[in-house]
Amino acid sequence: MTATSRPAQMHAISDETRRTVDDVLDYARRRALYQDVPLDKPMTPRELERLASGSITTDGIGSRRAIALFENVLAPACVSTDHPGYLSFIPSAPSKASLAFDVVVSASAIYAGSWMEGAGAVFAENEVLSWLADEFGMPRGAGGVFVQGGTIGNLSALVTARDAARRRNREAGRPDPARWVVVCSAEAHSSIASAAAVMDVDIATAAPDAEGRLHGDAVARVLDERGDAVFAVVATGGTTNFGIVDDIAGVAAATRPRGIWLHVDGAYGLAAMLVESMRPAFAGVEHADSVIVDPHKWLFAPFDACALIYREPSLALSAHTQKAEYLDTLTDRPDWNPSDLAVQLTRRARGLPLWFSLATHGTEQYRATIAQGIDLARRVADEITVRDGLTLVREPQLSVVVFRREGWTLAEYEEWSTRLLEEQRAFVVPSSHAGEPVLRFAIISPLTTFELLSDILDTLR
Repeated sequence: MTATSRPAQMHAISDETRRTVDDVLDYARRRALYQDVPLDKPMTPRELERLASGSITTDGIGSRRAIALFENVLAPACVSTDHPGYLSFIPSAPSKASLAFDVVVSASAIYAGSWMEGAGAVFAENEVLSWLADEFGMPRGAGGVFVQGGTIGNLSALVTARDAARRRNREAGRPDPARWVVVCSAEAHSSIASAAAVMDVDIATAAPDAEGRLHGDAVARVLDERGDAVFAVVATGGTTNFGIVDDIAGVAAATRPRGIWLHVDGAYGLAAMLVESMRPAFAGVEHADSVIVDPHKWLFAPFDACALIYREPSLALSAHTQKAEYLDTLTDRPDWNPSDLAVQLTRRARGLPLWFSLATHGTEQYRATIAQGIDLARRVADEITVRDGLTLVREPQLSVVVFRREGWTLAEYEEWSTRLLEEQRAFVVPSSHAGEPVLRFAIISPLTTFELLSDILDTLR
């Protein structure tokens, strides 16, 4: 302890802490209300070492210097995922209301893992989860929890599925298989393989059709081959690379008679069910045992949030509730706690920014904003088809448009992508399909315009 430090100094209400809060909130206000969000670009570790090292010192550098370092050096070294020209991977486009309320969530110091400590937050989050479950056609009584992201959501759902299969075997007096198996498409998100590795289970892939869509007959063949070793099948409600929705109804028809858990990974695409015209594409979701959708993608919430919803939450309680003497006062209660439904115990109220934005703007605004992205994807796809040298790889189903510049190599795509970012036009990195380098626009932000996308296409001459 230095001569000037005091144990409660960081927590005292003093002129210093007032300045710290003011400095941080001033920056947050500026960033949230930028008319033109900077795209920015990454720096190398060596560049950051030169510009930003030395911030951690014995006595501190003070809030003003720290926030200046962040605003002027560290933040510009991060690509802004909410920029209208951020079209790679799956962008983020949080509403201003959700951004503002994320500050409130952090300032409120809410523990949202239990009803005992976070009842108000849990209730509000459950309001959102109940609305989503209803939109997806799941029955009354369905419920879940907001977790960190799709990877944790998929892992938690599959852990619940395996636990349910084990319980059924015990009740029937059957032994468990030597190796458990989860079935998914070759187009499934990489987090499914990651979850299988964590759980030490095998993956059996069912072949999608030529369009990348998984059908029930392909799943049925794998189920017949692998028998009782299969504990879950994963269907995708909007693949990351192409935005393709599996034949969920057909997959459900293959799993239900066999009593096999159906999980729908809708991290990116399931939000499209809010648009009435898109609902037929997701037929069968109502039969799922669990689903996920990421609000930090197409539901306009800040990082990080995944809504994990179970048809029967009691099955998740059996799989995930942690037991310890100091937790008995939380778990020996009739109402389930959010921390009992996933691979987590400590959790922030990450669903509250979405709740606040929904409560502020209403659900119809969300439907209209998602529909705009779908319409824009179709419009730019039409534009690509009439341009010389450009070819559409596949008609968009949701808001991802995949295309190629005829004759270009991966190196040429990468050089173009680097130049686009250097010029601060957009962030569009190449992807691949069947071993071929391609380009893709992932359209999420309602601030992304047809004119912006056309300007990007102009640079591909």
